[in-house]
Amino acid sequence: MIPQSLWPGRYPQLLRRTDAPPVADRVLTAVSADGARIHVEVHGPEGAPTVVLAHGWTCSTLFWAAQIRALVPDHRVVVYDQRGHGRTPAGAVGTERLADDLEAVLAAVLAPGEKAVLGGHSMGGMTMMAAAGRAGFREHAAAVLLCSTGSARLVEESVVLPMRPGRLRTRLTHLILGARAPLGPVTPVSRRLLKYGTMGPGSSPERVDECARIVHACPRTARVAWSQVLGELDLDKGVRALDVPAIVVGGTADRLTPMVHARRLAAELPQCLELVELAGMGHMTPVEAPEAVTAKIRELTGAYLDTKEEAA
Repeated sequence: MIPQSLWPGRYPQLLRRTDAPPVADRVLTAVSADGARIHVEVHGPEGAPTVVLAHGWTCSTLFWAAQIRALVPDHRVVVYDQRGHGRTPAGAVGTERLADDLEAVLAAVLAPGEKAVLGGHSMGGMTMMAAAGRAGFREHAAAVLLCSTGSARLVEESVVLPMRPGRLRTRLTHLILGARAPLGPVTPVSRRLLKYGTMGPGSSPERVDECARIVHACPRTARVAWSQVLGELDLDKGVRALDVPAIVVGGTADRLTPMVHARRLAAELPQCLELVELAGMGHMTPVEAPEAVTAKIRELTGAYLDTKEEAA
């Protein structure tokens, strides 16, 4: 327990490091098409405009903590653990499974015909692309925010390794991202490696620590299984089918999904409203630039959800 003398105002940096994760107002289980049980959390007041957020590879609902805290006063925020991550058990993998799970979550938390703004980071954004043609997605998606994501050629265009593009870099990147070795505990060395690979050079130690704790908690089996799916990803057709208003966000220092992916999405999405380039940010944009990402979510809910009707 933190002594009362160390609470906010005296040592705010300590508060940031020890801030507890947001506590859900409601926890439920969505059952996917193959029977997989998806852990879902609902934060904020019933009847408020709804935002549904899908996290990326090796992450969990904890990844959206900053957005949850900022939005819950006037939004209902739904987050869920992708299969094999967080509190959702492992199961069959593949982009169709991602789409199945999202449809199940939407059906569990939204009334028939009710709309929400959907946000996805990395694999969460790919989930939106995979589900774009699904009836359950079209029924509920008012608009989407795609953060630090891409639709194809992820390994070929990754710049995690400072090498010239080509077969050797692609093969070595495959080996690194699909490594079967356990990550083990968070250490100073692992923090430096994670920051180099996934975050911008100016990321604060607190935010690096936050991401490291989340990523290291991901089970090795899920990390490896989903890395193979991402290594073979081809969702270009899904991008063209994602015919709802969309904002694309990317970090200019992203080594995993460099800005070439964000620019390609912005060019190919049927209704791209804006491409946001966050200078100096890496792959973990919702954690590295939480205010910017939250602001874009608010823009979409304000423009595409009828707040008066939702609140009635």
